[in-house]
Amino acid sequence: MRTSPPIAADLVIRDVRLFDGEAVVARTSVAVRDGVIVGVGPDLAVADGATVVDGAGRTLLPGLIDAHTHIQSQVQLRQALVFGVTTELDMFTLPAVSGPLRKAVAGAGGRVLADFRSAGILATAPGGHGTEYGFAIPTLTGPDQAPAFVAARLAEGADYLKIVLDDGSGFGRSMPTLAVDTVRALVEAAHAKGLTTVVHVSSQREAAAALEAGADGLAHVFLDGPATEAFVALARDRRVFVADTLAVVLGLCEPGRGKAVADDPELKPFLGPADVRALSATWPSPLPAAACEGALATVGALHRAGVPLLASTDAPNPGTVHGVSLHDALALLVRAGLPATAALAAATSVPADRFRMSDRGRVVAGKRADLLLVRGDPTADITATRAIEAVWKAGHRLDRDGYRKAVADEYAALEARRAARRRPARSRARSPPSRPASWPRSSAPAGSRPPTR
Repeated sequence: MRTSPPIAADLVIRDVRLFDGEAVVARTSVAVRDGVIVGVGPDLAVADGATVVDGAGRTLLPGLIDAHTHIQSQVQLRQALVFGVTTELDMFTLPAVSGPLRKAVAGAGGRVLADFRSAGILATAPGGHGTEYGFAIPTLTGPDQAPAFVAARLAEGADYLKIVLDDGSGFGRSMPTLAVDTVRALVEAAHAKGLTTVVHVSSQREAAAALEAGADGLAHVFLDGPATEAFVALARDRRVFVADTLAVVLGLCEPGRGKAVADDPELKPFLGPADVRALSATWPSPLPAAACEGALATVGALHRAGVPLLASTDAPNPGTVHGVSLHDALALLVRAGLPATAALAAATSVPADRFRMSDRGRVVAGKRADLLLVRGDPTADITATRAIEAVWKAGHRLDRDGYRKAVADEYAALEARRAARRRPARSRARSPPSRPASWPRSSAPAGSRPPTR
């Protein structure tokens, strides 16, 4: 009988449960060479020389994708990767920030940073959402300006276009926003250049208007009431996606939610003091619980109708941190009524498909070896995604043990400083450094206020 020759590989993960981005395989093996998956099967023959990882009792998944973040630093991309988020979709940052970050990710040090795509500068009205962060951005006043606006974003390297249609009414406020004909013109101009369009909304009325204008997807589930049957039908018929951002939405109604994430024993060893402070932060004006229950009901109704949902966090808004908060987002999708496998697809194959990232999001031969190995079975218990055994980006295993040690060293240095302050002045020794020199940690650049929502 003719047999195939052994596969040349540098990594093989043996006898592992696999969620391949769509379906579950009870037992299989995965082989990787030069950062690409080269074989998947229960009885793979692999040539000698590969690093072998025992997958028994574990589950292998595609690297996770967070479909809504705001990125300002390499620190945030490193945070993301530590928690198995191998790709982030940035929904508003300046080209002066994203340009150097793209070079960093593509460079020699990029192995420890999550990959990302970016909308660059969002499209908004003068004085509208996105203009409040202390730096000037271009705005639009009419549909005739749409082609030039889109061309400028493409020239800056934008991967897709984010548009704001939000007059503040979803939060009981009032602010300028784009007219619907301008939104439609932006969508048409973006589509003419091959760009996906995502529209930021906060009310159901605006969400429906965005879909009528031809948008490909929505950034955020709205908070002014559960979706009507008419809206769900519109979303289904228009074949749009919704990036729910439940991780930040629920923080508006459940102020202690981020702190509970920080206290999770699987996550806590990888969270420095700045991360814990960020997760413990709350919004100044919480919303009633009914608002978030309505958002959860909307997400459940959209799923039942077959509308693609994209797991997303809106990090680093209050109560969220890059990477870690996506695990909370997955749990919230399950709480909204999605099966665990559907929630996992919302963080892997679905965003890869909707943002046309054909090289990732699935564990099949030919895809990038962006992989997440966890203990237990997240297809049965979604919180098992937090029990991370290993993370690979393009076949390179991240040193999570070194990261965890650096976090422990940071806490030790902090405690030493506190102890020094408690001692009488005469006995105080020279204070230790504020943090290990090898550990540039922060949840956001000093003095910055990140774009939100």
